[in-house]
Amino acid sequence: MKRTYIYIDGFNLYYGAVKGTSYKWLNLRRMCELLLPKNDIVRVKYFTAKVSSRAGDLGQPARQQIYLRALQTLPNLEIIYGHFLTHSVWRRLANPAPGESPYVQVLKTEEKGSDVNLAAHLINDGYKGCYEVAAVISNDSDLLEPIKIVRRELGLDVVVINPRPGRTSKALAREASFVKSIRKWVLKDSQFAPTLRDAQGEIRKPSEW
Repeated sequence: MKRTYIYIDGFNLYYGAVKGTSYKWLNLRRMCELLLPKNDIVRVKYFTAKVSSRAGDLGQPARQQIYLRALQTLPNLEIIYGHFLTHSVWRRLANPAPGESPYVQVLKTEEKGSDVNLAAHLINDGYKGCYEVAAVISNDSDLLEPIKIVRRELGLDVVVINPRPGRTSKALAREASFVKSIRKWVLKDSQFAPTLRDAQGEIRKPSEW
């Protein structure tokens, strides 16, 4: 069983596999064990950013915080944070009214840092000899170059696990040692118990989920 580190792009996983499903209460370590049953999973690194409340969903930050507490009950799991950046940009309307400007100014919120953080940890851990196999849970082609470095310069295996079955980035697929997809049965079988405990007390799965 090869020593394996898992690198999870949290937002890629969320939007690719769990958004709109009943599988959001996801035990990441259990999911990884089901995906890679022949690997010795030494460490799981989860890359995310703390969300802010939005109109129509003011409870989103609270639900995320509960989920992060649940994740912290797992052994050898580390959470690495990026951040959100909001700025105004101009966008062209699809059907502008006659005589009016076709452009409007909108607020754009982007998650920043997670892909860079993941890439840095992937390469740094590889150079330090932390793993024999790295598994990257993402379909973001921006991660192509760090995967290339680990594969070609360090000679280590990198598994790409695509959260969205059937839509794997061709660039990542060409460079990866092999590619897997996350199937619904894996998500279903990787749910936390409804109630957990940590040093602060009881952790309950959010009822809104």
